[in-house]
Amino acid sequence: MKCTGKKLILAGGLSGVLLGLTGCGASDAVLSYEKENYNKNMYQAELFAEDLCVAGGDVSLDGFEGDSSLHAEGLFNVTDGEVIYGQDLFTRLYPASTTKILTALVAIKNSNLDDIVTVGSAGAASSFSWDASVAGLQTGDQLTMRDLLYGLMLPSGNDSAVAIAEYVAGTEEEFMEMVNEEAQSLMATGTHFVTPNGLHDENHYTTAYDLYLIFNESIKYEEFVDIISADSYTAQITGADGTVRSVTWEPTNFYARGEAALPTGATVIGGKTGYTGEAGNCLVLLDQAPDGDYYISIVMGAEDKPLLYEDMTAMIDQIPTLGGADSGSSE
Repeated sequence: MKCTGKKLILAGGLSGVLLGLTGCGASDAVLSYEKENYNKNMYQAELFAEDLCVAGGDVSLDGFEGDSSLHAEGLFNVTDGEVIYGQDLFTRLYPASTTKILTALVAIKNSNLDDIVTVGSAGAASSFSWDASVAGLQTGDQLTMRDLLYGLMLPSGNDSAVAIAEYVAGTEEEFMEMVNEEAQSLMATGTHFVTPNGLHDENHYTTAYDLYLIFNESIKYEEFVDIISADSYTAQITGADGTVRSVTWEPTNFYARGEAALPTGATVIGGKTGYTGEAGNCLVLLDQAPDGDYYISIVMGAEDKPLLYEDMTAMIDQIPTLGGADSGSSE
């Protein structure tokens, strides 16, 4: 059954003012850049480029310089539609579990969150290596699609990703066709995903800017923001033998876990982590500034978690210093 998720309305936290997620007049230079670098067939009377603010390259921020060892990072004001800062925004990179943002978006748009899902053998935790992040699912488990989405986004369950894919599309392969079609529709044309969970594959890649586009679309859905902003979630899972067990999941995000000092420049609402040896440590967040504006902040490819959170905090802490819509300059 196809069910369209509810669009997110925000005020005083998470209710009242509709996010202006794509409001910005693109310059002629930006339009020219996109036409040269993206699939021209995706344009419909240039409306997409005119409505979405993009950068023609890296964007500097006065008084801030990111760590040069990072693969990429970016800061986006999604209320005003402004790219505030960007380093290597269009470099093709491995996304690790930040892939699950798009998996969640496709599931929310193409399923009913109250549907009961039966987990197949490919979606069982035992199908993954001992060090893989899982939600602890077992073959024959029954739980709702909503439960699976929390299991996907909070503990970053690779098992949840497969269970979601098989339920929504029948097979992982067919689900990934849906995922890549969704990416193309969002103009995330530097993205190609092979798996729903982001386990490493040389043909599974994205860019920091594409992650912005994907996350930017995802936060329009109330269900998505509810999930990424949760401190924990307890699912009631019915096993194959009929026994019901409670499983509680917590976020992998160190800010939410109290394992990293919170930024002072904005409130972290929630987001998604990712890590593989090839991708490094990645983090995508939704933040709210003291003035009420919403931001997306992205760091990709940190060599360790201390650097990941140190750089993310430093970037978010620049928000109160911006002082206007022209703080960033394209290089």
